[in-house]
Amino acid sequence: MGVLDELSRLSSAEDFFVFLEVPYDAAVVGVARLHILRRMGQYLRGSEAEDAFTGLDEADIRMLCRSHLEQAYQDFVASTPIAERLFKVHRDAVAPKQPAPKPFVPLAALEPAKGT
Repeated sequence: MGVLDELSRLSSAEDFFVFLEVPYDAAVVGVARLHILRRMGQYLRGSEAEDAFTGLDEADIRMLCRSHLEQAYQDFVASTPIAERLFKVHRDAVAPKQPAPKPFVPLAALEPAKGT
């Protein structure tokens, strides 16, 4: 079984750190676990798009995955999940709000007052 297959079977952020032998602070992972894994996934997809996996043996793939996890982890050591805004709910929280449309009544819809 390849490294990528093994990664797909892991169930927790801590499992990724242990499997790839990346040291981590439990307090950082406790706050940003989903964000770290999502960012790692972004890095992996970027590598895949650049064909970085082509021609690599399993040891090299493991090192590339480890590098991406370390990079993702460091992103959240230096920043916060809210500042990084990986999830839509965080992006929406700071998105400019659209002003409510002003009410419009066309003149043709107005009826003359009775008795005039």
